[in-house]
Amino acid sequence: MSAKVVLVAACALIDADGRVLIAQRPPGKPMAGLWEFPGGKIETGERPEVSLIRELKEELGIVVKEECLAPLTFASHLYPDFHLLMPLYVCRRWDGIVEAREAQKLKWVRPNDLRNYPMPPADEPLIPHLTTLL
Repeated sequence: MSAKVVLVAACALIDADGRVLIAQRPPGKPMAGLWEFPGGKIETGERPEVSLIRELKEELGIVVKEECLAPLTFASHLYPDFHLLMPLYVCRRWDGIVEAREAQKLKWVRPNDLRNYPMPPADEPLIPHLTTLL
């Protein structure tokens, strides 16, 4: 059985205190209420890094330079109606102040506390990579 592959880029923004930013999916969106790493769909012909720079500007109002994005790992997860492939990048430097621009709630969380926040199934396997990194 084949499923449509959806490409999404995600970012673990890490602040000076070693906390990771997570965003809560707003009401009305699929998987509303779950927490996830910021990011979004990769447009046709777009590289993941370019997509992430665009999404972080739209969602959080910050400017990220491509050289500040370090690939960490990826998620590959089969949902009932599509297959998600999601590279996860780490970013420790950006310009601007992080603010919610799309009605999502934001929270800075210690990596060891990430499991206390319900996440989509594709995001959960990414957590151990962040706890060993920090």
